[in-house]
Amino acid sequence: MTRFHQLLQDQIAHEFAASQQYIALASFYANEDLPQLAKHFYAQSVEERNHAMMIIQYFLDRDIAVAVPGIAEPQSHFSEFREPIKLALHQEQTVTDQIIALARTARDEGDYLGEQFMQWFLKEQVEEVAVMTTLETVAERCNGNTFDLENFVQRELNVTAEADATAPSIAGGSM
Repeated sequence: MTRFHQLLQDQIAHEFAASQQYIALASFYANEDLPQLAKHFYAQSVEERNHAMMIIQYFLDRDIAVAVPGIAEPQSHFSEFREPIKLALHQEQTVTDQIIALARTARDEGDYLGEQFMQWFLKEQVEEVAVMTTLETVAERCNGNTFDLENFVQRELNVTAEADATAPSIAGGSM
């Protein structure tokens, strides 16, 4: 297994951990009677799960053995409504760094197929960080008025996006 493949194997765990973390955030918001934020983070959880499954499908397509890793317990308790958003932004920034390292490693190793596979994830991370940055900014501007934040999330974030035809295949299909 190359260094790129090992990092990509590790990324499966990171994506599943992100998925679980987003379920914890969604559950927190559901408990706080903030249904739009809950809906947004439940959807984010599915998206992260699908990212892990894309990586699994990549391994399968390349005829490389894949192991599904365990993950750490997510953070579930927060003292106020902005904390989960800050955590989500930090998580997306960390994943961005991981994806950049993966793309760099594939390039350094001359793995052109791996490098091409990582291009979609790079594009995806630009979007993910931008959305979480905007969400954090709006949450701060709401100055504690969660009704305004909920309205923003419903209007701007909880909309059906078009399927990305350039996205990698998802093992078992999309959820």
